[in-house]
Amino acid sequence: MKGMMQRIWRPLGLLLILAPFTAGAAGTVHEYTLDNELRLLVKPDPRAPVVVTQLWFPVGSSHEPPGLTGISHALEHMMFKGTKTRETGTFSRTISREGGRLNAFTGNDFTGYHEQLGADRLEVALELGADRLANIQFDQDEFEREMEVVNEERRERVDDNPLGVARERFNAMAWNTNPYRQPIIGWQHDLDQMTLDDIRQWYEDWYGVNNAILVIAGDVDPDEVHELVKTHFGPLEPRPTPSLKEQPEVPGLGEKRATLKITNATPYLMMGYHVPSLATADEREESYALSLLASILDGGASARLPQRLVRDQEVASGVSAGYRGLARLDTQFSLNGRPARDGSLDDLEQALREEVRKIIEDGVDDDELERARVQARADYVYRLDSVFYQAMEIGLLETAGLGWEVMDEFRDAIEDITAEQIQEVAARYLVDERLTVMHVLPDDDNGEARMPMMPSPGAGDGPAPADQSGY
Repeated sequence: MKGMMQRIWRPLGLLLILAPFTAGAAGTVHEYTLDNELRLLVKPDPRAPVVVTQLWFPVGSSHEPPGLTGISHALEHMMFKGTKTRETGTFSRTISREGGRLNAFTGNDFTGYHEQLGADRLEVALELGADRLANIQFDQDEFEREMEVVNEERRERVDDNPLGVARERFNAMAWNTNPYRQPIIGWQHDLDQMTLDDIRQWYEDWYGVNNAILVIAGDVDPDEVHELVKTHFGPLEPRPTPSLKEQPEVPGLGEKRATLKITNATPYLMMGYHVPSLATADEREESYALSLLASILDGGASARLPQRLVRDQEVASGVSAGYRGLARLDTQFSLNGRPARDGSLDDLEQALREEVRKIIEDGVDDDELERARVQARADYVYRLDSVFYQAMEIGLLETAGLGWEVMDEFRDAIEDITAEQIQEVAARYLVDERLTVMHVLPDDDNGEARMPMMPSPGAGDGPAPADQSGY
């Protein structure tokens, strides 16, 4: 499983919260519900003769109980194995023969499977998807082989990656009860004790057709798609889905701090404030304001952090701000950075705290706010070029519990956010009681430090589909 959620979203700045609303401008979403409760969302886009199918299940790492972390991701691997009618490898060979691509992804709140094909080959993807739900077979030998792949992923992304280790430990420390504290790929001891029966039960619990959301975007007629989906998915029988208990974060009693020493690391600073997501905010304007604030701090070379901390004060060699507002539960507003060659983590932390203080006390100016809006609009237009991400955004909104209709809020929302609202959310949420700080340092007893590794891009194929694990 090669691709990760952060890597996909990060280059476009505000996309973690703003991009999910871009699809609305390209056309209407048509919604259908089959008799077996499968939800079908169709997004026509006739600009190119292609179609994207994405089958989403609203289950990810945040649904996993202690002892079973990583099972959503492991099941994703197993869903590319054989069925009663098709042997292992048939899915990828069939889609490849038709000139298409297929893959999958796992996140905190979802697991999804997708195909990209010529629009006239849509039925091929539907037939394969329905067969996988109706006739999947779980084989012990295939399970053991695939768990070796999962373990290797964990070694590559976490255990042999200083920043992967740091991010995993940071999340585990930052949250008290929020299940985002669990790694999507799973803790190693849970992977070691996972069984095929665990996989089979997770599938039975969560992969009923009545718990699925099928999103189709591209050069298609919605009513014709509906009929095809009824033909292939209609015969599938629904089954009970587990009910979810609320998992609110226990309020913090003060700032959390840790120093982490890792072999082969170089100094790195992680700071995160507990903040609401779009789904948990009392007022959605708070989430939009936090997103624009992240862009004001780190939205290009002219943004506050790179201008002041990297070029003016020279306390950082690199610095960033981020906000992942599209989530089912509360999320974090993050500030990360690497100190300049002769600087220290303490100096960098103090400089970041000072920038937060200035926002709270002095606010932002109109020029900064307009630049953030311009960036959001540019991201909006950019995203409309991708049929795949139009479907992706619909699925993300649905699995966050927001509903695809929220897409229509985007344009008016960013225009209406004021400088005063940005200052208010900073004062409310960027406070020490909500803050976690981690200093990452090299372990001096274990060799010379080197630059932190970032996960390398890549894409899986067939039996090892790409996940979007968000490290």
